[in-house]
Amino acid sequence: MTTDQRANIEWRDGIVPVSTRFDDPYFSVADGLAETRHVFLAGNGLPTRFKPEFRIAELGVGTGLNLMAALALWRESGVTGRLHYTGFEAYPMSANEMAQALCAFPKIADMAAPLLAVWDKTDGVIHLPDLRARIITGDARHTLPQWQGKADAWFLDGFAPAKNPELWEDELMAQVAHHTAPGGSFATYTAAGFVRRALHAAGFEVERKTGFGTKRHMTTGRLRE
Repeated sequence: MTTDQRANIEWRDGIVPVSTRFDDPYFSVADGLAETRHVFLAGNGLPTRFKPEFRIAELGVGTGLNLMAALALWRESGVTGRLHYTGFEAYPMSANEMAQALCAFPKIADMAAPLLAVWDKTDGVIHLPDLRARIITGDARHTLPQWQGKADAWFLDGFAPAKNPELWEDELMAQVAHHTAPGGSFATYTAAGFVRRALHAAGFEVERKTGFGTKRHMTTGRLRE
């Protein structure tokens, strides 16, 4: 991995990772796990919509917190088969950095150990009995159009649109819609107007909802039929 591909992290209070490239924390200082559950899981109607071989895709893998929280919910739901996860990440964290970040969430951190053990040693595909995870490294504007899959639920979790506008461009939101299964959904913490308009134009029924903590609003949507 070259220097340009690294996550470039500073640690706030030794706990919260902050991207120096985008000057933005990877998760809520208040309670990142609660935010993930509110925004990305509940925002996509999970676990109610889970079904065998359910497919999640994410823009911005970051610490892996959203993946771990989704896997924990999958296991609690008792749905049979594997959860399929595809993450698009331009600047991946190392397994050690992810482990340090996830220490803030002990239950998730313990569950993450088998994944982190092989995180730096695979070709981007991780197999567990109930999970198939694929991490696609590179600029999502180039990698997502080449992806052959479709997601039942999208986690749109790039850094703040004001600081990382490339991950919220109209063309990329159109690709998200193109790679969404019929009846599929998305959820994101941001309620920026240009993001909501791009997702609506791409084919989603977009809804603004109450955000997490001090964030007044977030955005969810379902692909129009």
